[in-house]
This record gives sequence, C-alpha cells and structure tokens, in this order.
Amino acid sequence: MPAFKRSDVLALGFMTFALFLGAGNLIVPPEVGRQAGSDFWPATLGFLATGVGLPLLGVLAAAICGGGLREVTRPLPAWAAISFGVAIYLSIGPLFAIPRTATVAFEMGASPWLDSQQTSQTALALYSVIFFVLSTFLALSPGKLMDRIGRYITPVLILVLAAMALGILLKPQGGIVDSSQLPQSAFVFGFMQGYQTMDALASMVFGIVIIQAIRDRGVTDRRSITRLAIAAGVIAALCLSLVYVPMSWLGATSHTVASQYDSGGHLIALYITAIFGPAGQIILAVIITLACLTTAVGLLTSCSEYFNQLLPKVSYRSFVIALALFSAVIANQGLTQIIQLSIPVLVALYPLTMTLIALSLMRPWMRDPQRVFAFGMSATALIALYDGLNAASLVPAGITGWYQQLPLAASGMAWLAPALVAISAGWLMQRQLVPADVQN
Repeated sequence: MPAFKRSDVLALGFMTFALFLGAGNLIVPPEVGRQAGSDFWPATLGFLATGVGLPLLGVLAAAICGGGLREVTRPLPAWAAISFGVAIYLSIGPLFAIPRTATVAFEMGASPWLDSQQTSQTALALYSVIFFVLSTFLALSPGKLMDRIGRYITPVLILVLAAMALGILLKPQGGIVDSSQLPQSAFVFGFMQGYQTMDALASMVFGIVIIQAIRDRGVTDRRSITRLAIAAGVIAALCLSLVYVPMSWLGATSHTVASQYDSGGHLIALYITAIFGPAGQIILAVIITLACLTTAVGLLTSCSEYFNQLLPKVSYRSFVIALALFSAVIANQGLTQIIQLSIPVLVALYPLTMTLIALSLMRPWMRDPQRVFAFGMSATALIALYDGLNAASLVPAGITGWYQQLPLAASGMAWLAPALVAISAGWLMQRQLVPADVQN
C-alpha cells in the first residue's frame, strides 16, 4: 500500500472537518446555549450527540460499507434506495444546505458592512454569484480537495476559530441566566436542535468524498480505506466538538451584550464585536466565508457525483454548474425562508437516517440484510412521515391520538420504539442464505 503519512491523515481529517463545518454548525449552537441557560451542559451534550456523534457514526457506516449513500442503501429495494437518496441529496444540496452556505456567509460576513435593505438585496445577488463561481471552480477538481481544503484552507480556518474560541472562553460577555421554559428536557432540546446542522444526512454523502480522496492517493485496500476514513471522522468529530462548546457558551452568556437580535448570525456578530472590537467583524467574516465555502464545495461535489451516477449521460461538470446556478437562485430567497422550509423535511429525514446508520453498522453480522433493512426502514418511515407532516402543520387532528400513545412521543422520538421492534422482528425472521446470495 502507498505510504499514507501522518500529515496526510491530518490533512484528510481537516478536509473532513471543513466539509462538515458549514452554515448550521455556527448559527445553531449559540441558539442552543441561549435558550438552555442554566441547563447549558445537558442541552449542549444533546446537541453534540446529533451534531458530532451521528456524523461520526455516519462516516463509520460509509467506511464499513465501502462507499457513499449508494453502498449504504444497497440492501433496500432499488426504488426505495433511489427515493431516499434523491431526498437526501436534494435536502443537503440545492434545496436547503448549499443555498444556506451562501446566505449565512453573506449575512454574517458581508451584510454588517451594508446600510439599506435594498442595497443588501442587490449585494446578496452579487455575493451569491461570486460565492458559487468560486465553489464551482473548486468542485470541478474533486481529486484536489484534500490538498486545497485539507492542507491550505482548513488550517487557516482552525487558527481563526481558535482565536475566536479563546476570546469567548476567556472574556465571556455576561453570566448564565436561569433557563427559560424549553419545550422538552434540555438534552432532548439540544438533540433535536442538532438536526439543523444536517451533518448526519451529510455524513454518508461525504463518505464517498473521503473515500475517493484516499483512493486518489493510491490506497486501494478496503481495510486500509476503512481505517483511514474512521481516523478522518474522529479528527473531524474532535474539531467540531471544540467549535460547538464555545459557540454554545457564547449563546448562554449573551443576554447582556445581545438583549435583542434578529438571528443566530446577528447574535454571534454582536458578541464577537464586543470581545474584539471592529476587528471582530473581520475575524467573523473570515471564519464564516471559509467554513461555508468548504461545505458548499463538498456538497456540490457529492451531489454532482451522485446524480452523475444516476444519469451518466449528463456529465459531472454539467451537474456541478447546474446545481450551483440553482443554489444561487434559492440563496436569494433569504436565510429565514430557507430554514423555515427545511425544518419539516429534516424532521422526516433524520429518523430514517439514524435508522439507516444503525442498520449499516450492524450489517456485517446480518445473514439477510434485505429483510432486516426492509422491516426497520418501513416502520421508521411511517412515523417519520407523520413527524414531517406534523412539523408542517399538515396532520389531520383525528390521527394525533394514536401517535401520542407511542413511547417517547413527547420527546419527538416516537419512531425509536417501532424501529427497534421492527428491526428485531426482521432479525429473527432472517433467511438462511447461501454465501452467494448474501449482498453485504
């Protein structure tokens, strides 16, 4: 096997961290800390569970299966695998996540320097064009991502993030107030808020980018690829945790410096400016721009590779350009609108994704993965569909009663018990297959 030096592993881990660290990763943790108040630690730990733990498990699942979402969903019927894949890629791609990278970068990095709303709208259109031109340029050469992002862009990002984190921890701008009335327990609240990072959805998608980056270095042995992908995931998870805790602490201690604010991005801007003065806005602009740019590149790359595999007659290059153009149009609808539209979709997709990750981790020990996957995903899909419709206020009142009888329904985790029962039933009903029939 070609030598994969320690610096290469670090660059791979930094690339993985940069792919994950995008818009939601920066604007959501302060809101968690702000609302949790004195319940800071349980809420933050809940957020880390979905914001760090699930993405790490997703990368591990992709590594075990030897590829991205296509390999992870292979035990599902073709129509189900394609439907789920398209829903995931559209959600973390041109409909929500990619446009959000541009709008967050603009609102936190450029908008504070502008005056009128009209000028801001015009500037957003111009900013989106420049942002996606640069993203497209980087995404058109996926084989160079590890060097361009892992070796050059991410170290700069980490240095600036470290300076900001130290400022937050050493110079908090206020004390923690008593927790407000949260809709759930603090841990569950943080757990649910972690959905908005979209990182669990992206983990299996980025899995193919990570694996391809390893293969581009001449590593072809599956065991070595798995080991290196897991190492990259661990490095990324550690870096994400070191970002999330200070950002959540920022929110928890922000009541004095930001008694009123418009959005999570505005909250961060007020706090960082209070610590660093006018230079704080420059620091924030650099962090946000680099973080959102790297995520946009990773998402453009992943989505384009997936749709190119589905429709091979359309080139990868064409998909990159088309997705970037579409994302630029959606980005101009504004951050608030994008977040509001994404919530019902994320509420429906996250239970399915968590079940799929769990099944993929157990897959090496299954005799009949098709049956177990079918049972587990079908049961989860029924509850997840209800959750998504409920988040969109589209559920008929007559069917709410039976849902509320399910275990953990009050915590937003009603899918868990049916999924466990269905997976257990599928496991017990596995067929004895001859080795040639096993498709792991």
